[in-house]
Amino acid sequence: MGDLQTAALVSSQGVVDWYAAPRFDSPSVFAALLDHDRGGYFRFAPEDRSTVCKQLYYPDTAILVTRFMSPEGVGEVFDFMLPDRTGRPTDRHVLIRGVRAVRGTVRFVLECRPRFDYGRATHRLDLRDDTATFRAPGVTAYLQSTFPLRPDGADAHDVRSEITLNSGEVAAAVFTVCGPDGQLPQPPTPEGVTEELWGVVDFWQRWVRGSRYRGRWSDMVNRSAITLKLLTYAPTGAPVAAATMGLPEQVGGERNWDYRYTWVRDGSLSVRALLDLGFTEEAAQFTRWLGDRLRSHGGVGGEPLQIMYRVDGDPELTEEVLEHLEGYRGSYPVRAGNAAADQLQLDIYGEALYALAEGREVSAQAGYHGWKNLARTLDWLADSWDRPDEGVWETRGGRNDFTFSRVMCWVAFDRGLRLAAEFSRPADTVRWTAARDTILEQVMERGWNENEQALAQYYGSDVLDASLLLIPRVGFLAPRAESWLSTLDAMERTLVSDSLVYRYDPAASPDGLRGSEGTFSLCTFLYVDALARAGRLRLARYAFEKMQTYANHVGLFAEEIGPSGEQLGNFPQAFTHLSLIMAATTLDDALDRQREYLERRG
Repeated sequence: MGDLQTAALVSSQGVVDWYAAPRFDSPSVFAALLDHDRGGYFRFAPEDRSTVCKQLYYPDTAILVTRFMSPEGVGEVFDFMLPDRTGRPTDRHVLIRGVRAVRGTVRFVLECRPRFDYGRATHRLDLRDDTATFRAPGVTAYLQSTFPLRPDGADAHDVRSEITLNSGEVAAAVFTVCGPDGQLPQPPTPEGVTEELWGVVDFWQRWVRGSRYRGRWSDMVNRSAITLKLLTYAPTGAPVAAATMGLPEQVGGERNWDYRYTWVRDGSLSVRALLDLGFTEEAAQFTRWLGDRLRSHGGVGGEPLQIMYRVDGDPELTEEVLEHLEGYRGSYPVRAGNAAADQLQLDIYGEALYALAEGREVSAQAGYHGWKNLARTLDWLADSWDRPDEGVWETRGGRNDFTFSRVMCWVAFDRGLRLAAEFSRPADTVRWTAARDTILEQVMERGWNENEQALAQYYGSDVLDASLLLIPRVGFLAPRAESWLSTLDAMERTLVSDSLVYRYDPAASPDGLRGSEGTFSLCTFLYVDALARAGRLRLARYAFEKMQTYANHVGLFAEEIGPSGEQLGNFPQAFTHLSLIMAATTLDDALDRQREYLERRG
């Protein structure tokens, strides 16, 4: 759940075990997900831990309902945050937790144990009946409830309470994070919380009604759209890659990263997904954010862009290891910040131009000065594209001539030329055209592996890479060209496991990190997209339907799927959900065309 400036995760047991405030990329307040003892949590659930738990989202909303069933009674917790309606940054964020006895009698327990600054900061508690004030350096949090609270913990700086509800009775607790001088909110009432609940229902359902998707998978597409919205920082329109940090790609391993930042790549591809659904304002807001980054011209080593930024555009993402946290199920180290921001990844220019070209209806807003910034970037790229880089997957094993990076540089020039022609803008078209054509010839000559009969991960390699599944979507090769179908066949032999797709084989292509990883959910949806474009509709639909079974119980995806079908990596991941939308719309269109063709044939 979230309020469009930050987000919280709630376990199936009714525990808030991740929450950072006041922004996605702020230090955590609750982080039991990364360390049960030091991280902090907020539990509001029945006293009896043996109850059967079920979870769902209220339809087409970001309101989470957790139901607890036992012979003595049935209770439920409804969790939500008040969405930002101003578009302005604020340090005040409100998390509302209501409980209700549906049948019988249910005894609920509340435990609130905040641990500020990733558990590094101490806090003091001021408790007055139904209001608890937690004060830590630079932040104040209030817990207010409709029932009395009492101090708890070894140092009595946490809060615990119990309340027994009979059928139909409601109680609530509201947790508010604000700055050190934040004012005490008005105390909650069951009637007030219920009114706010329905107001939030209206907000989300009204937003979802703006979608023009009417295809076969509306529930999954709507849930993915809501997830993308929840992961977008409303004041700037910048989406974060995921709500969390430190969740491992291999449990117990070291592949644990901080994803609470805005990747140019992810955000740019989200533009197409948003436009497919009709959310033009959200797409326009991100392209404006992207234009501001191009105008600042402040990437690593003098490049126009760096691969990621904070949600406000700040390029500083210094990485540190939080040595006091044990990590998710012992997955150490826990990293805050992301050193990959310093990497050179040339593919981002292709994704940026792809976003601006796909969103033609919004890119015209950039005007003359915006175009000059864009043209300056392509002029720079014309001199700079033919260099080794770290590649799309942010490997830490050194630079290479990655094929995908070259393909996306081709996209940058191709889309730049299209925009220059469409909007009659001044451009060095001769130079851009020469660069575009040179890249195509170089990729097909140096990136082609004769043994595999496929485009390889990097020049001279015999390793395949699922990032190249974007090739037919961006138009580098036709979706049914012989060379592309041969590459797709090779990927199916080496990267596909029961319809799930690995991004590459770390054992065959060392990436500078120990351990392995699961199948990459983004790549599985790109595989579906490529199959549909290639006319392999039976396999595409089967793979898409099967992938739905790997979502968690409320329709959310992390970054990867593990060998036992478990979610791996940071959660929920925007890249996975935007690729789900892309795959669904492509597959819908292909199936509709097939049906129309069969109907015409009688």
